[in-house]
Amino acid sequence: MKKIFYLIAIVLIVAQFFQPEKNEGSLASVEPFYNETKPSEEVKTILKTACFDCHSDATNYPWYSKITPVNYWLADHIEDGKKHLNFSNWVGNSVKRKDHKMDELIEEIEEHKMPLESYTLIHKDTKLSESQIEAVTTWAKMVRVSYGIEALPEY
Repeated sequence: MKKIFYLIAIVLIVAQFFQPEKNEGSLASVEPFYNETKPSEEVKTILKTACFDCHSDATNYPWYSKITPVNYWLADHIEDGKKHLNFSNWVGNSVKRKDHKMDELIEEIEEHKMPLESYTLIHKDTKLSESQIEAVTTWAKMVRVSYGIEALPEY
């Protein structure tokens, strides 16, 4: 039993020397998104605090992100989040896709699916209040109106 414990300890120590690639871009990458969607300062703060770590090219990593295997879990989580919505790549999307992403954003936030509970458990300041949800969804609905296709029938 002692040998198994030592083996596990050695594996965990060696694993610390292997780190996944980090998502360490700049928040400047979301400027085109801001310029197009024109969020208020309140909404910008909410997006920065509760969304951009997983949905942009700029993640603010917590202290525990240096610990293997947690760092791999975070990297996978961020990759998945960016696959669904990446505010840093907003400009490259069609208007129809942008409208669809804003519709999904509204739905996920209104249904309390975002930010993820696993994220808000550790980052208490990211759990959105009802007034924050209202601010973000009102803004997102206005963005959809500006795209002018939210009333088109689904195909």
